[in-house]
Amino acid sequence: MNFCSDNVTGVAPEIMAAIIAANEGAAMPYGNDELTKRLSAKFAELFETEVTIFPVATGSAANAIALSVMTPPFGAIYCHSESHINLDECGAPEFYTSGAKLVTLTGSHGKISADNLAKTLKKAGAGVVHHVQPAAVSITQSTEAGTVYQPDEIQQIAEVTRAHNLSLHMDGARFANAVVSLGCTPAEITWRAGVDVLSFGATKNGAMAAEAVVFFKRELAEMFGYRRKRGGHLFSKMRFLSAQLEAYITDNLWLKNATRANEMAARLAAGLTSLPGVKLCHPVLANEIFIQLPEPVIQGLLAAGFLFYRWEGEDATTLRLVTAFNTKEEDVNAFIKTAASYAAVDSNTAIGELTGV
Repeated sequence: MNFCSDNVTGVAPEIMAAIIAANEGAAMPYGNDELTKRLSAKFAELFETEVTIFPVATGSAANAIALSVMTPPFGAIYCHSESHINLDECGAPEFYTSGAKLVTLTGSHGKISADNLAKTLKKAGAGVVHHVQPAAVSITQSTEAGTVYQPDEIQQIAEVTRAHNLSLHMDGARFANAVVSLGCTPAEITWRAGVDVLSFGATKNGAMAAEAVVFFKRELAEMFGYRRKRGGHLFSKMRFLSAQLEAYITDNLWLKNATRANEMAARLAAGLTSLPGVKLCHPVLANEIFIQLPEPVIQGLLAAGFLFYRWEGEDATTLRLVTAFNTKEEDVNAFIKTAASYAAVDSNTAIGELTGV
């Protein structure tokens, strides 16, 4: 009954089976195996265009090394203030880019807007030797607030980036959840909308440890192989990463897993928001819920053995709840039922205090 993160889950059976199958026999190292060689064609089919793809083991590596080929050391990367690259990667983007600066933008529900980006770039000091030079924009899909960028929102951001000769990166740690939420094709919210490079996540949605950097603007990939090696992510036994990625996209497993996670989040949110004293912080569009609950309800849930994060400090009443590909419906129902029982007690107590009963 752990709703802390989709990182707490195990591995999808189909992906574990693929790892076991890849363990048979010998294979050439460093990505020269047949599994890895097949990925380009499979991802080209998935995205309906030719791509260059590099498996890596972590999302932080995917983001940081991708950004390293998109900006010089004196460059600026524009991102949301709550983005993973800004808050949760321990300076990896700055390290791998040899010093590029993250310039943060605000925006409601975890999203930056094209208008705000344009206004910021207008004052960025492009061509002025005293300032970092605009180089790239990074957006997150789905966002750190559990919301999603609509295709037209991405297109508008891409138009601004192109007008300023910048590259557009997408952190897709929960990309599958966004695709399911939008009911679109992967192409519609990536290269067709103007995205140059995608960090394609799999670990949060059923893989053991596998992400991919997908280049739609393929000339940006020319130096990536060297940077991946220098960054320690050219695995000698690359077949085990590639086996996960191949199984992940085979027979739409990635979308099936994300559908389950999204459905469980919607069910959980609907049940909780029907209770008194409960307020959603953001629309629930993928598999993350940010919600305010009365403290007695939180204490009751903790006492019942549920695990989750308080999102704004140890005393905060805002929680982040995350569902996953294997979240059980009975656990969701139990969470709602437990919250409801303590909400009723809290409500009756409040009424009693007001009436003096």
